[in-house]
Parts: sequence; structure tokens; C-alpha cells
Amino acid sequence: MKIVLAYSGGLDTSVILRWLKENYQAEIIAFCADIGQEGELTGLEEKALRTGASKCYIDNLQEEFARDFIFPMIQAGAIYENQYFLGTSIARPLIAKRMVEIARAERADAIAHGATGKGNDQVRFELTVAALAPELGVIAPWREERFRKQFPGRAEMIAFARANQIPVAASAEKPYSTDRNLLHISFESGVLEDPWFDASSKEMRGMYQLSVAPEDAPDEPEHVDLAFENGNCVSVAQASNSPRDESAVTDLRTETGGTRAVVSQNLGADSAAPSMSPLEVMQTLNKLGGKHGIGRVDIVENRFVGMKGRGVYETPGGAIVHFAHRQMETLTMDREVMHLRDSLIPKYSALVYNGFWFSPEREALQALVTETQRDVTGVVRLKLYKGNIIVAGRKSPKSLYDPQIATMEGAAASTYDQNDATGFIRLNALRLKVRAALKANGRGD
Repeated sequence: MKIVLAYSGGLDTSVILRWLKENYQAEIIAFCADIGQEGELTGLEEKALRTGASKCYIDNLQEEFARDFIFPMIQAGAIYENQYFLGTSIARPLIAKRMVEIARAERADAIAHGATGKGNDQVRFELTVAALAPELGVIAPWREERFRKQFPGRAEMIAFARANQIPVAASAEKPYSTDRNLLHISFESGVLEDPWFDASSKEMRGMYQLSVAPEDAPDEPEHVDLAFENGNCVSVAQASNSPRDESAVTDLRTETGGTRAVVSQNLGADSAAPSMSPLEVMQTLNKLGGKHGIGRVDIVENRFVGMKGRGVYETPGGAIVHFAHRQMETLTMDREVMHLRDSLIPKYSALVYNGFWFSPEREALQALVTETQRDVTGVVRLKLYKGNIIVAGRKSPKSLYDPQIATMEGAAASTYDQNDATGFIRLNALRLKVRAALKANGRGD
């Protein structure tokens, strides 16, 4: 038997790797997706092979993650329960998709994961496999009674690792668990299971990895321009803090993640910063947002499996691009198209959260979203300041805002006739007047 295991190198998946090999008499192929964990991947292949894997895949999927998963989701305006930017949720279908590809290439019989039986990730992994490769088996050790009986707690897992010379850190556990990728980092469990516990306190400052506390952010705001084409952010540039100055922008790309360092200063008013890939956009905005304490969220969310869970998230870049995208839409999207798309945000967000990324309904919604984004093109200027994202300007060659219509500077300068509003209001008031008359005559509730 051959099994492809989603492997992180931590205690749980290291123990699971050896447990699967022994209990299923199987060849184990470890797989880790590089989706922005950065230093967490150091030495991972060697660790997997020493633990018992016959092979270890470590695939850099960051560009695909940004382009094909994060950006389409941002176009849809997706936020789960009005707070969560879906950082963990959107990563799972990509990981499972690549596991399916490896399983087919290796002629494996099944995939396995280390998700517990109480969370959402088990659903996300397995629904993806069902959609893409229903012939593959799925093994979830945490849902097997024999596994839970052998490992009722962390102490037993540490003892097993030591007895089997599995190279994992056996030091004291942090009082919370984490999951990091290009879009965010999440914190849950441990001390965070108490919803009254203050995760923003000084004592918890060391937990956060992507952002400073808002109160520790710079005392001066920073202005930045985000350019959009068809609903996707294509460049990020430092901007002037002057209300009307369009003459100076600086490309903010750094050497992070292997991207080029490119600086473009004193561009003309009609020029734009050099184009960026989706990955470069996210890397740049993560640095900017983190510097200014942006994107921290502490929520109690409704898990798909039925229980509530408390999570703390850092999503600095995602928070910025989501806000800017909405500002661009306000200028360029037709009212009824926007309202239709907005009415579908809760459904779209729930599909992502619940693991239905590869479902026909999500794909149908995405087609509608793509159509709504055809004219979402232009530049949004933001002011970043101590955890806040403040709009400082918007412009677009496809703007639907007409100052000649909106102006309040006299009838001669406007193409809108206020007299037209009289009949409009009368027609809209008709049903209200009828209802009021019924009440007055004692015939209404």
C-alpha cells in the first residue's frame, strides 16, 4: 500500500507518519506545500526521511496560491461571518489538489492528513479529494479509535517520538497552536479557548508574527497606491500624502521571497508603478500592513462541524487589498450588479469555509464574479495608520461617478433635474400611504 501524507514536520504529523507506516504496512510519501510558511520548512525533507518516509515532496505553490485562490476570493469580496478573511480555509483545497496530483503520479492508494475530528480542515481536505479523485482512499488517523486510544494526549505522542527516535522538538508546548501561509497566520487552542482571554494584552505580544501591535506602529501615517485591473491588484506603490499630488510613487517590492528589488520614483501623473505578480502584491502588502499593525482579528466563529471556535488571525496584506478592492468597486461597479454580488458574499464565503472550493456552485458563482469585475480598474490611495486603513483617494478611467450629475453647485451645472424626484418619491411612498390609511381606520396591525 502507498499513502501520500500531508506533512508539516511537527509532532502530530511526524508521529502519524510512523504510525501509518507500522499500522498500514504502507510506503509513506510525505508532502508539504510551500504556501508562505517561510522558515518552517528548513530541514523538512531530511526529517521526513529519517522518520520513515520513502520520499518527500516540498513544492513551492505560492504563486499559484496567490493567483488562483487568493485573488479570485478577493474579487468575490469573501469574508466569513463578516470578520474572517478565510486564510486557512482557502489554503486547504490547494494542498489537497497537489496531493491528488502526487498520488496519481506515484500510483498511491490513498492520501492521509493529520486534521483532528473536531475541526473544519478534515472536511476541506476530503471534499477536495472527493471532487478531484473519488477513486482515492482517505485516511484520517484522528478519527480512528485505535489511534486515539494509543495517543490520548501530547505526552504519549512525545514518548512515542522519543522511543522511535523521531526527530521532533519535545520542549514545552506553546499555549496555543498556529497555522501560517501567504495570506495569514492563525492562532487557536490553549489559552485562546477562553473567549474572555485578552489576546491583545501586553503579555501576548510575543504571539504575533506578521504585525506589530497597533499602539506600537509608527506615529506617522503612510500613503500607498494600489492599482487594479479587472478586479485584481497589479501594483503597489508608495504615494505622496498631498491630497492632490499624483507625481511621486515608489515601487515597494523588496527582496522578500526572491522577488526583484525595483524602485520607480517621480512617475508622471498618468504613469503607474511597475506591474507586480499576485505573489509580489501579497508579499509587499504583508510587510506594509504588518508595519502598521493592520489585519488583526479576534473572533468566535461557527465551525462547519457544528461547534463554535475562537480564533485569532493576522491578515495584514489581505485586509489592505480587500479594503482597496471594495473602494475601487464603489467607483466602477453598477449599483444593481454590486448589490447582486454582495448578496452572494455570505454564500460564497461559506462555500470556501466549508471546503466546497471545487464544487459546481462555487465555480458558477466565480463565473458571475468574474463578469462583475470587468470594469474594476483604476487606482486607490490608502492611508495606513496604527491598525487603520483609511481611503485617501480613488480614480478610474471606467468611473461611473459623474460630478456633473452629483454636483450640488446649482442647476445650471448639473444634468440632474431635482423636479424629477417629486414623482419618484410619490410612487415609492404610495404603498406606505396605503398602509398608514389602513392603520388609521383600525384595519391594520
